Amino acid sequence: MSRAPLLSVQNLSLAFGSHTALSGLSFDIARGETVALVGESGSGKSATALALMRLIEREGGRLTGGRIHLEGEDPIEITALDQRRMQQVRGNRISMVFQEPMTALNPVMTLGEQVAEVLRLHQGLDRLTALRAAHDAFERVNIPEPARRLTQYPHELSGGLRQRVMIAMALACQPDLLIADEPTTALDVTTQAEILALIKRLQTESGMAVLFITHDMGVVAEIADRVVVLRQGQQIETGPVEQIFADPQADYTRTLMAATPKLGSGAPRPLPGTAKPLLEVDRLSVRFPVTRSMPGRPGLDYHAVNNVSLTLRPGETLGLVGESGCGKSTLARTLLGLEHAAGGRVRIEGQEITRLTAHELRPLRSRMQMVFQDPFASLNPRLPVWDLITEPAHIRAPMSRAERRAMAGELLERVGLEAEAMDRFPHQFSGGQRQRLCICRALSVRPALIVADEAVSALDVSVARQITDLIARLQKEDGVSFLFISHDIAVVERVCHRIAVMWAGQVVETGPTEEVLRNPQHPYTQRLLAAVPVPDPARRHDERPDITAPEAPKLLLPSGEAPAPYEMVAVSDEHFVAARDRASALLIGMPPAKRREAGAGSATSRGVSASQLDRV
Repeated sequence: MSRAPLLSVQNLSLAFGSHTALSGLSFDIARGETVALVGESGSGKSATALALMRLIEREGGRLTGGRIHLEGEDPIEITALDQRRMQQVRGNRISMVFQEPMTALNPVMTLGEQVAEVLRLHQGLDRLTALRAAHDAFERVNIPEPARRLTQYPHELSGGLRQRVMIAMALACQPDLLIADEPTTALDVTTQAEILALIKRLQTESGMAVLFITHDMGVVAEIADRVVVLRQGQQIETGPVEQIFADPQADYTRTLMAATPKLGSGAPRPLPGTAKPLLEVDRLSVRFPVTRSMPGRPGLDYHAVNNVSLTLRPGETLGLVGESGCGKSTLARTLLGLEHAAGGRVRIEGQEITRLTAHELRPLRSRMQMVFQDPFASLNPRLPVWDLITEPAHIRAPMSRAERRAMAGELLERVGLEAEAMDRFPHQFSGGQRQRLCICRALSVRPALIVADEAVSALDVSVARQITDLIARLQKEDGVSFLFISHDIAVVERVCHRIAVMWAGQVVETGPTEEVLRNPQHPYTQRLLAAVPVPDPARRHDERPDITAPEAPKLLLPSGEAPAPYEMVAVSDEHFVAARDRASALLIGMPPAKRREAGAGSATSRGVSASQLDRV
């Protein structure tokens, strides 16, 4: 039996200038229901959200047709409201959680004041009462130490906690409808699982409706009741989530499904271990001073990377996975000489680079390049493409304009772009095309190593598939090695020969991708895999292992101290796991019966007991 709609959108059309962003969109959302709005960048998803909040005008757009009707005790025709009346609806009856909480939160206001501001504006509370209500809102979304968080600023919190603050703010006035615009795209899988569970719990408690905007079909399968598929401003398909996944009718929907990475679909075969490593990392450590030493009080250092050892062979892709803040990007920047190592060694093609000065390191820059997460921020908006992508090669060996344009044409064709595009500027390309330009730029100096730091995390699934296929093809053609950093384990499985799992500044498990994902040994690896969303609504209610997070080591320590050491122990050929001490290390390689005899207790079905593994 269908429920009466809370929100009804009928033939909605939007435009930015002369460009039609959305045409004839219609859907309903009932109380307690979650509708997922899916599609690639430019399909009109975020424009729809802005229209529902009547923020589209502030972004230079306008409503060109259709109706948006909100039911309730006081039914509202949103398209007919002026901005003054709409301000009373925003936050009160309709709230929104944006994709990037760091840009959505005011950096110069405490978190408590920001949430209290919403309550004072819409509920008429005084400052003290509003702060108490903000404290309760933080507790409701499971923010630890809520009283302390009230006085903190956004930059002092992790991405997951900032997103919880955004949700607390959005739900402070108990709205009828929550619009969540890509709220988990930039989050690691464990934090994403927590945010999705939180939204579902709060929805059950309050009966609010949710419009969930995403390009992640795994998340859609996890949370949605119905799905609306958009493409280039057109409504392609709509229906119950089970029907959309089991029997998609539109070709575009089938393409989206096919491009969605699925954990367990297989990994590239590991390369033979005979080749001399291109990259060798030996007990690398990086620390950042937080406070200076004073008489009678030692300074404090933050240990971002601790005793990390890795190798990367020519023509190999090594996946580096882990939660936000675990040290992945710091490790990558240190490998490229962008951060200073406090200890350990890094060798590129046999040459140690950790002690080189910037001047001495410059000739080696061409051998190692980086592709960053945000392609738009990585490209100078004032330079044409031919200038952008050949600049590294020109710095290394000056070329004439004609030579640079010829090189640009060859590079563009190699990554699947037209040579005629070389005179365009970055803003004239899509996100996926801009990431191809960043790869072009890296390839211009024929590097031996490319570090891809979350290079596909912000891209649509179909575009991300194109980029990862491109990486695999370029690797075969040039033999270039990739260090592939990502929080999407399904993507890592598809492109990486080996995998390294990083947690709290340490590599806690490493080995062939298929082996580590099939037989995870460290409890943190097990927890990561248990949190990966499954793109199948029929498995939404499957019982998942409840794996407690390991106790994290203290990383903020007095100067001169370091986190407790650990030992990497072989599980099988090239598969290693971090163990706390030699006694527990010996238990890892034992069969279950032997472990019981040794007093290790019952082994888990996925490997050695968590209590015996690394707790450093």
